[in-house]
Amino acid sequence: MTRWLITGAGGQLGVDLLRVLSGRDGVEAVGLARADLDITDDVAVRDAFAEIRPDVVINAAAYTAVDAAETDEAGATLGNEVGPRNLAVAAAAAGARMIQVSTDYVFPGDATEPYDEDAPTGPRSVYGRTKLAGEQAVLAAHPDGGYVVRTAWVYGASGANFVKTIARLERERETISVVNDQRGSPTWSHDLAVGLVALADSTAPAGVYHCTNSGSTTWFDFARAIFEELGADPQRVRPTSTDAFPRPAPRPAYSVLSDRKWRAAGLPQLPHWRDALHAAFVAAPELTPSA
Repeated sequence: MTRWLITGAGGQLGVDLLRVLSGRDGVEAVGLARADLDITDDVAVRDAFAEIRPDVVINAAAYTAVDAAETDEAGATLGNEVGPRNLAVAAAAAGARMIQVSTDYVFPGDATEPYDEDAPTGPRSVYGRTKLAGEQAVLAAHPDGGYVVRTAWVYGASGANFVKTIARLERERETISVVNDQRGSPTWSHDLAVGLVALADSTAPAGVYHCTNSGSTTWFDFARAIFEELGADPQRVRPTSTDAFPRPAPRPAYSVLSDRKWRAAGLPQLPHWRDALHAAFVAAPELTPSA
């Protein structure tokens, strides 16, 4: 029997990780939401490990309020650096593999081709800096069994996300404006969960990997695709620029991630983002707001 510990189990990725693991032979999966385990409390983390005795840990917990982090660096540091370090220290002591989920925000966003796993980082926001610090903390504390998986533009059936927001706005407004000068890879949390479980099951060496749905698009074209899935006229989505929607935290203009190391390790490539979006709407009616 292999024991899996999923932290941040109440979020969209945590929920899908538990769904993917559910019913697998020889697997016992324990999901702990923030109310169950505060990963920033090292004593609580050690106690949880002593009780659960996990073989695999996937940390889906994070401080994800990108704009709020600009004025709450202490909070972001706790959630994105201190918490992952606590988990990595405990995982190393227990001989458990640990996967830390990270983000495209660790890069500056000024590239013109997909960021390789070994490309120089350069976060431009507090959120990105604290997530990068979390990566470094995990790899330093658990060099032989620590994995960092960067992903991007995640959406799922649970929690708030871009897909749900656009679906709601389609009902509320005749037209909407969406930025057309930021490019990335929308990633369905279910597909990401499948990928993370495959990594944990594999013999891939510890280190940094990228995992997103394949292909890339802009937020504008992503929104038009969502309208199409809703049976709405995509022409109702109008393009605009990042400058027209200033935010406290800068967004990467380009955050497409190369999965070179992922493929080299023999891990399964995730479906194209457009196919994944269609599959998500079929599988998850929660993405569509009720009348």
